[in-house]
Amino acid sequence: MTFVSTAQVEPGESYATVPGCRPGCGACCIAPSISSPIPGMPSGKPAGMRCLQLDADNLCRLFGAPERPEVCRRFDYDAELCGTSQGDAMQRIALLEADTR
Repeated sequence: MTFVSTAQVEPGESYATVPGCRPGCGACCIAPSISSPIPGMPSGKPAGMRCLQLDADNLCRLFGAPERPEVCRRFDYDAELCGTSQGDAMQRIALLEADTR
């Protein structure tokens, strides 16, 4: 798998700048556990829990912002991991999560 970092995304830029990312998917903000602090979630989050920064349209409120955790900036669209739907992405990220426990 090749992960494309969005660390170069400037504040105010949108998901449209990430080739292949499906705006509104949100799987990368729900399926994995995140152990680092997230604004509003100082202890991170467990796998399967929606990040508090994920809005009602499944878009990250911190995308492109300096407050966005490094782990989130580094975990980006990958065609093999994300598949062709949110369901594919949720399932594959959950399997990856289980394999890394």
